[in-house]
Amino acid sequence: MTLPNQLTVLRIILSPVFLYLFLSDLIWMKQVSVAIYIVAALSDWYDGWLARKFNYITSWGKFWDPLADKILTSAAFIGFAIVDLVPLWMVIIIIGRDVIITLLRVFSDMKNYIFTTSYYAKWKTLLQMTFLYYLLILYVAQFTPEINSVHGKIISAMLDDQLIFFVALLITIITLHSGLLYIFRNWKIILRLLKVEN
Repeated sequence: MTLPNQLTVLRIILSPVFLYLFLSDLIWMKQVSVAIYIVAALSDWYDGWLARKFNYITSWGKFWDPLADKILTSAAFIGFAIVDLVPLWMVIIIIGRDVIITLLRVFSDMKNYIFTTSYYAKWKTLLQMTFLYYLLILYVAQFTPEINSVHGKIISAMLDDQLIFFVALLITIITLHSGLLYIFRNWKIILRLLKVEN
């Protein structure tokens, strides 16, 4: 197995480990969860760079690498839902859309179909990642006495329920909308994948 594929496997393994630590009642475990998430996220960039630079591109990697990314981000959003940071119904929409579109892209690539993407979808991903790191770091920071004792009021204000709700709602709407655009722009390819095209 190539190194990029090994990193993909590592990212999949680290996802439930991150979630377990994030949900722990122990402060140090929550802190470690942030480090693990960052390491896992960096492995995504690194394995992609390795695959392109040294031509380590494999069918296995094409299938699992994007899924590993979604498994990792899904673990974070599930954690946010469990601790009541983000409503569960929003998390279901975000994860559902991302998994469906990712699978469609993976299978279309395996069939050598060109699945059209857009900058709008890239902005969606950027917004998701920014929001994810925002919540992850601030949520864990509020449980860290050294940080909370100095910046507690600021952290509480930045984690205001209404603020988080409306930002999460905006991201959910953008995520759903970009998914519908994907389907609209690529419906012929989707029909081919489903084998219902005449």
